[in-house]
Parts: sequence; structure tokens; C-alpha cells
Amino acid sequence: MTSLAIIGSTGSIGTSAIDVVEKHFPEICIVGLAAGRNARLLAEQIRRHKPAIAAVSDSETARRLRDLAGESCPEILIGVEGLKELARLPEADIVLVSVSGALGVWPAWEAVRSKKKLALATKEALVLLGELLPKEAERTGAEIIPVDSEHSALFQLMRGVDPSDVERLWLGASGGPFRDAEPETLENVTPDEALDHPVWKMGPKVTIDSATLMNKGLEIIEARWLFDVPAENISVVIHPQGLVHAMVEITDGSIFMHAGMPDMKSPIAYAFSHPRRVTGVLPTLDLARVGQLIFEEPNTQQFPCLGLARRALEMGGTAPAALNAADEVAVEAFLNGHINFTAIPRIIGAVLEKHVPLPVNQPEDALEADLHAREAAECIIKENYN
Repeated sequence: MTSLAIIGSTGSIGTSAIDVVEKHFPEICIVGLAAGRNARLLAEQIRRHKPAIAAVSDSETARRLRDLAGESCPEILIGVEGLKELARLPEADIVLVSVSGALGVWPAWEAVRSKKKLALATKEALVLLGELLPKEAERTGAEIIPVDSEHSALFQLMRGVDPSDVERLWLGASGGPFRDAEPETLENVTPDEALDHPVWKMGPKVTIDSATLMNKGLEIIEARWLFDVPAENISVVIHPQGLVHAMVEITDGSIFMHAGMPDMKSPIAYAFSHPRRVTGVLPTLDLARVGQLIFEEPNTQQFPCLGLARRALEMGGTAPAALNAADEVAVEAFLNGHINFTAIPRIIGAVLEKHVPLPVNQPEDALEADLHAREAAECIIKENYN
């Protein structure tokens, strides 16, 4: 048996992961589950899989979980320390980290330090920690398998390519709900409109990042450190059908393409089964029915978050942590109706303008920058948008 801990089990990735395990991996035993405050869904997952340990965000959620889970209730851990302990659980062979935002840094770090197979869906872990995370994995012998659809595609494509033959990595982007919108209309879009993604079903933060194209900016940073490819050799192409997830351009002019149905269950299953594959996870893509594949250049003037992410990567050190923190604060403010959609990149740019990057020698360095950048973003919003 292979044992699995899922950190973020009640989110979109976590629930898909449990579905994948139930349908395709009878040999996988779920030994740990972590969620935020969704005690009801976590209790249902506990009753089905009977993990040894669960983790939640706070004491009140823990109390509710005990009531809901009843006799099935396992040992309950609380807060960030609970996520850390679950990530280094001795019984867990694979740790899936799929929590949104900077919260995923600590469980990803602890999983790598504990020599786990880390199935990483939280891109912010690499955005904040940069090369520190893969270097620690190399030191301990841990394995990082990306679960982002684009990075999973690149990971699979790169297995058959000599790194010296790689000219460029291409990340596919759907373009989000406002790909064809007139720039002047973006000022007044509502959170509901921004959350109406045309291809993917994701959590609210990731969905807004898709609408601003910040998700692709973060993915450029993630790919930089996952695959040790210079940022100038990583590009984004708009592909509104969401069928081509990534491409690898070779020095002889060839392009290797990874295509498939837009469903996260495929990269999740591959992360669990790597280096082998399982059959029947998704329907086969019928290219004849698709007819043609559409590709477009991203409009970086209309969607400046791509450029902001590249700027943070060029600044180096803690700058990507500041970028991500400012984005999290701005997205939350937009979802709560405090700012408009086009204010998101303005706030991020203002925070970056003030940030003085420092080296990231340990996770605390990135998380301290994260905290300061959040305070700066909140101050900007309070002074200019209230």
C-alpha cells in the first residue's frame, strides 16, 4: 500500500484528488487530511477514509469536526503547526499540498525536508521560496511532482528531452473570462463576472488570478525554479480552448506539445502514479472533432500582471513573495467589493515599487517579506480606495 496525506482536502484540488484515489488507486490509503474551516465536508471525508490524523485552521473548527465526525474522529491538529506536522507524518509516502496562497509554504517545505514525494499544487510555495525548495529536495532526496496542469505537462514533456536541447518553455493560458473584453469595460466588471471562468473550475483566488493573468505570471516564476530554465526562455501563449496545457520548444525548431481534456484529475493521477500511468482517468481528446487549435499573443497592456511577475522575478530574492502577498490582498479586496478589477495590478505594482528585495535563505525570510507586503497593500487600499 501507498499512503497519502492531503493538505487542502476540501478545496477543488483536494476533492478531485479524493475522487481520483477512490476510482483509480485502490492501493492508496489516505492517512491524513487537512482543511481550513469546512468541518462538514472534512467530516464526510474522514468517515469514508478513516485517516489517522486531521488538521484544521482553528479550535472552533476542531470542536465542530469532533461533533460531526463522531466516533470516526481522528486526532485533530490545529493551525500552521498542524499542517507542518501532517506534512512530515511518518506514515505518509506522498503529500499533496493544495492549499491556496502563502499558507502552502510550510507544509511544502516540511514535506521536502522529510524526504516525501511532494505532489505540489500550491504554486506559491515555489513563488515564495524560489530555488530554495528544489535545492532542499535535492539535498534530502525528496521528489517534487507538479500538479498544476501546465507544469505537470512540462514535467511529462521534459522527461524525454535533453535539457541542453530546450530552447523555450510555453505555458498555455485560457485568457480567462475577459480575453476579448474592451479595456474600458474592465473597470466595472463584478466579482461574479470574474469568477465565471470559461474553461476551468477552480477556487475563487485562482479564478481571479486567471482573469488578471496573474496566474500565468506566478507560473512563469514556478517554472523558472522547477525546470531551471531562465525566465527569458519561458513564454505564455493564449489558448482559449484550454486543451494544450504546455509546449517545449527544441533548439532544432521542433515543438513538443502536451494536450488533453481540461480537468485537474489527469495531473493529480500522474503525480500519484509517477513514473507509471493509470488508464481511464479522462476521456481521450478527439482532435478531429476539435478541428483547429487557436493560439494568440497575450495582451500585456490590457493585463499587466504578467509584466509585474516578470519584474518581481528580475528583482529576485523576496520580490516574488511581495508580489504574491500584494496579489492575495488585492484579490480579496476585489472579491469583497472594496476595489475595482483594474485596481488589482495597480496595487501590486505600488507594493513592488516600494519593496527592497532581500535574499531568501530560509522560509522565514520569504514569509517576513510576505507579511510586510500585505501590510503595504492594505495601507494602499485604505488610503486610496476607501
